[in-house]
Amino acid sequence: MTQGRRFPTAPVVVGLARVAVGVLCITVLGSAYGLRIEAGDGSPFDFFGYFTNQTSLLTSIVLIVTGLLAVLGRPVPPWLSTVRGVATACLLVVAVVYNVLVPGTGSAPPWVSAALHIVFPLVVVLDWLLVGDRPPLPWRRLWLVLPYPVVWLGVVLARGATDGWVPYGFLLPERGLLSLAAHIVGLLGAMLAAGALVWAGSRLSVGPLAPGVDRVPERVA
Repeated sequence: MTQGRRFPTAPVVVGLARVAVGVLCITVLGSAYGLRIEAGDGSPFDFFGYFTNQTSLLTSIVLIVTGLLAVLGRPVPPWLSTVRGVATACLLVVAVVYNVLVPGTGSAPPWVSAALHIVFPLVVVLDWLLVGDRPPLPWRRLWLVLPYPVVWLGVVLARGATDGWVPYGFLLPERGLLSLAAHIVGLLGAMLAAGALVWAGSRLSVGPLAPGVDRVPERVA
């Protein structure tokens, strides 16, 4: 008698899917960067100065790491779940700003814009909501969605004041201090709102749980 074929378990399938999505997103970013080089504008500081590009790269790395842990049958550390939650909130803001507030803006090819502003954020958000291998994130840590965009804003504003380059027109220094302050407050407020939705979503149990995941709130040692 022949032994029955063993099929991958659900966590392995989810892990492989995350790795594949992360690699595909990095491939899209690489292709878009290659087009920028061909156009004579290949500065990596400019390309990854865009919040969308930088966040997509970092989120892809997080997805690949969490996917590999699932494939290896290892639990995701609580801190990594928090990082993934922050990344998900950032991509949610990217999607809302691009598709609702300022639809269709940007100079990237349409397929790149669709991949980074629609497909990738949608996949990441659905993964967060439907796959239960993350603990309920404690509300006292919601503030952790702010440091990354604050650092990004600081670097962008410093560049705008020195070499004059900013990724988005609303951050141009010549728009005045009041306009800059209003947009910064709006962006950080949007981050907190998106973070609250992601934190609330971590309490859902819609999809299957990964083995070895203890669905209890994270605790501070």
